[in-house]
Amino acid sequence: MPVAKSAERSPLGRPRREGLDQAILDAARAEMARVGYPRMSVDAVAKRAGTTKTTVYARFASKAGLATAALESLRESTPRHLTGEVRHDLIEELTAFREGALRPNGLAMLGAVLAEQHENPELLRLFRKHVVQPRRENLRRILRAALESRQIDPDADIEVAITMLVGSLEAASIAGRPPGKDWPARVVDAWLGQNERPHHPADR
Repeated sequence: MPVAKSAERSPLGRPRREGLDQAILDAARAEMARVGYPRMSVDAVAKRAGTTKTTVYARFASKAGLATAALESLRESTPRHLTGEVRHDLIEELTAFREGALRPNGLAMLGAVLAEQHENPELLRLFRKHVVQPRRENLRRILRAALESRQIDPDADIEVAITMLVGSLEAASIAGRPPGKDWPARVVDAWLGQNERPHHPADR
């Protein structure tokens, strides 16, 4: 997640307020979900975060930079190290995805971004670059490793799998049934049930 300009102390020599960067990002997400990107003001973000516009600009060079950081903060990162066990790695990745998507204003932010795709296509481009593509690449890496280790059907369509795994959360949420904590395991098991490669004695 992009962070603000690093400085341990404010221009007046006072220590930074603990958690202020996160408060600003939370406020930016809330404002974008409430009024959309064009009407979001840095003043309103600063007020919601309990700080000043000057403080916000000390951390983020522009409104666009603030919005980008707010978008990227939706993506809960996961460890780069894979266990090599496809079910475990997929569940870990989707658990992080669920936590990011269901945090306050997470799905509302998605709606705000899509609503601006014609007027502000750059915002959608940034959302895809900083949120959508990294998540899909994480899943792609897990599934490619599973193909190489022969854990899943060699004919499995990885790109369709990624869309199904991620899209099921958004579809359930739109239907008014936000996925519970067991959703990652359930959706992974449903997909693996159709694509997991049967074990044969010769594999041992």
